[in-house]
Amino acid sequence: MQQLLEQIGLEKPVLIAGPTASGKSSLALRIAAQLGGTIINADALQVFDCWQQLSARPDASELAQADHALYGHVSYRDTYSTGHWLRDVVSQLDKPSRPIIVGGTGLNFTALTQGLADIPAIPAGVREEAEALTREDMLEALDVVTTARIDVLNRARVQRAWEVLRATGRSITDWQAETPPPTLKRENCTAIVMNAPVPWLDDRIIRRFDQMLDNGALDEVRALQSDWDIQRPSAKAIGGPELMAYLNGGFSLEEARERSITSSRQYAKRQRTWFRARMKDWSQISADELSN
Repeated sequence: MQQLLEQIGLEKPVLIAGPTASGKSSLALRIAAQLGGTIINADALQVFDCWQQLSARPDASELAQADHALYGHVSYRDTYSTGHWLRDVVSQLDKPSRPIIVGGTGLNFTALTQGLADIPAIPAGVREEAEALTREDMLEALDVVTTARIDVLNRARVQRAWEVLRATGRSITDWQAETPPPTLKRENCTAIVMNAPVPWLDDRIIRRFDQMLDNGALDEVRALQSDWDIQRPSAKAIGGPELMAYLNGGFSLEEARERSITSSRQYAKRQRTWFRARMKDWSQISADELSN
């Protein structure tokens, strides 16, 4: 750890990506405590005010150790996209404190370091149309250039491409071809990806979800029971739909736990795939060795 801290230095912005439960926040806190800086959230779920436990947001003791930004600042009822996040990050970069940007949402980091196409907001009606279609229906409407560039097995990515085409009349790849310059160039940052052996990470995922339950994650979900909308971005938090199904009598708490853990593992796999494909030029750090 000390060798890593010496390599980071005191001036460059720090970017820390990695799969869920890999210890990203702990590393960011060590850097901020010893070298200074503001920890800025790059996780798509930790922005929502409803998820303290379920999104593993920093707790009061961690917040007291360093300045933090963009955590829990968005209402659970609101839509919050990568574009929204990027605009919020820009406002943080004007401050004198060195940014330490940390999270597991690969698209946020790609937008930050490679630029983000200025695609118009998608009308609610178009989103409703998309929700009524199957992934296969939407794929049929997309051109071969688009399908070659997106993860066609990921419904969210397919739906996004379909919605952009339906709402604007142009493919998402056309919009991306007009991407403006990045907010931060990777070569001007200390950019870190935390890798982790699958068995080591799976064990941490299990222990962390059980800790979430012990610390009140079920109460967080129960608080939204009368105002739950699975289409909201906030409702995508792993464990949210599963625990809500338990509360509504869909299955047992143990089954909700097992399904949530399985979803976390699957998400971690998708994250690792993204990082390998999109962040080859980032410094690779073994999370299990760093934690020893």
